[in-house]
Amino acid sequence: MFPAALVAALIGFGSSIAIVLSAAAAVGASPAQTTSWILALCLAKAAGSAFLSWRYRVPAVLAWSTPGAALIAASAGVNMAEAAGAFIVAGLLVALTGVIGPLGRLIRAIPDGIAGAMLAGVLLPFSMAGARVAGESPGLVLPMVAVFALVRLFNAPMAVLAALLAGLGATVITGAAAWPDLTFHLPGLVLVTPEFSPGVLIGLAVPLYLVNMASQNLPGFATMRASGYEPPVSPALGVTGGLSALAGLFGAHSVTMAAITAAICMGPDVHSDPARRWKVGIVYAAIWICLGLFSPMILMLLTALPAAVMVTLVALALLGPLTGALATACAAPDQRFSATLTLAVSASGMTAFGIGAAFWGLMAGIAIFGLERLHAARQR
Repeated sequence: MFPAALVAALIGFGSSIAIVLSAAAAVGASPAQTTSWILALCLAKAAGSAFLSWRYRVPAVLAWSTPGAALIAASAGVNMAEAAGAFIVAGLLVALTGVIGPLGRLIRAIPDGIAGAMLAGVLLPFSMAGARVAGESPGLVLPMVAVFALVRLFNAPMAVLAALLAGLGATVITGAAAWPDLTFHLPGLVLVTPEFSPGVLIGLAVPLYLVNMASQNLPGFATMRASGYEPPVSPALGVTGGLSALAGLFGAHSVTMAAITAAICMGPDVHSDPARRWKVGIVYAAIWICLGLFSPMILMLLTALPAAVMVTLVALALLGPLTGALATACAAPDQRFSATLTLAVSASGMTAFGIGAAFWGLMAGIAIFGLERLHAARQR
């Protein structure tokens, strides 16, 4: 089970670390706060995966929220203290969903198409940025895209990691970066005093909560069911939400149930006996602790890469979530117009009354959908 846990952890780290770094940069995190952010996420994932797997004897593994990181990276005018406050509130909302039935029903009442469109609107600008840098730095970007496209045909989860290696190779060949002297030192957690700004809570905490639930936790539970395991839904929401709120004190955004990497940890390659596969969660946790301890070296290497490589890596990593979000947005014919409006507003980057575009996109889509349903009811 060690190979499966190692592959799952490396894919989870390597395929989306660039997005987390973009989120940290967007809220003005210092180098020490960025290191704390990554370490807190790694430790939270390790603690949650080990506890849920051991307590419920199922292979329950956690991930950090990649779409959530993209949402943070798209937020304008939010500082680190305000972001920490939003992270804490979003985590508490997830935890409360596990114990308060009406809150869960309220979230489920949001049309799937509109929720998917909000997520697509958040992700779309990052994919477009990848296309722009391809024209500016083709020698760095095109090898990454080519490797990604080829590897994806045979092993989709490894495609982004392969693109990262291609970017490293292209950078070495072209001499586009000066490599740092890599030295090992233990990272530390940095306490961030949170600020609870109403505008940021509405514009970031609420959309982050919705994204975590719709694009991470629910697919994670579905993956467990598809693999023959009954997920401990309420305890898992309590654990992931509580850990997210705790990690927010150290400047880290959310941890959630894993979906893609979870599937790697639940197959017959892990163990022939499904009842013993829960132990992969313990191994997975140990690997994430190691990744957290070595994260300063990894971050030094990544931050030395040219900006074009990092932008392309983010764009490629988000193509999968963007595809799923667009498919959800367009699935129901009666939601397509409201979903299109949600996508347009969410992708615009607008800010009104100190509240970001994702929230306004969600509100616009719900309002139009409600008007359409009311009009249709009166026509009957």
